[in-house]
Amino acid sequence: MNLQFACFVTGTDTEIGKTLISSALLHLLSQSGLQTIGMKPIAAGTTEVDGVVSNDDIDALSAASNMTIPRSLTTPFLLRAPAAPHLAAAEEGVAISLSHIAACYQNLTASAQAIVVEGVGGFCVPLTDDADTADLAQLLNLPVIMVVGMRLGCLNHALLTAAAISARKLKLVGWVANCIPPKMAYLEQNILTLQKRLDAPWLGTVPVLTDPYAAAAAQYLTPSRIDGWPLGK
Repeated sequence: MNLQFACFVTGTDTEIGKTLISSALLHLLSQSGLQTIGMKPIAAGTTEVDGVVSNDDIDALSAASNMTIPRSLTTPFLLRAPAAPHLAAAEEGVAISLSHIAACYQNLTASAQAIVVEGVGGFCVPLTDDADTADLAQLLNLPVIMVVGMRLGCLNHALLTAAAISARKLKLVGWVANCIPPKMAYLEQNILTLQKRLDAPWLGTVPVLTDPYAAAAAQYLTPSRIDGWPLGK
């Protein structure tokens, strides 16, 4: 399989819509005729029903992908507690290995034409005692798409995140303004400020959706602004 597109999706914080935007990107890539895989290397927070362990983020990425891949490859580290990965992993006696994640990613590149890798939390969330999500992004060396949760404080968070991405010598190829409740005052003015200050294309603004699923969010994105976005078959 010839990999045509891959990216790393990060965010300005946790719970700001990374999974929704990652799923929307997968939906668009699938619509273009590519074989797609969503990868969330580390997920924290699970539920169990009738002995089946699940995670909402993983389920959403899987639903938006059009290939069925073992979870051991798409999410090599699934942690029970909804906490920072280094804390949840320590509680469970799990050693998160960035090299293992990289090996899983390389395995996926042999199967897919497009891969969307979603980070965990914000860009610099600790993963181990001496590594964080930025280290993982740097190891995978993928172009980065940033999801900005539109709420008070997002300007500072977005600009700091963009600076951290640049400091790792990674390319920010686009950013999405994702609206989250409650409605932000001066929303359009904040988006305009980010358009002026971020050295990357604005990919669109996703409003608060009554039914937040991939296809609904995808309608508000302009993926052709992403450097390297495939035209499809």
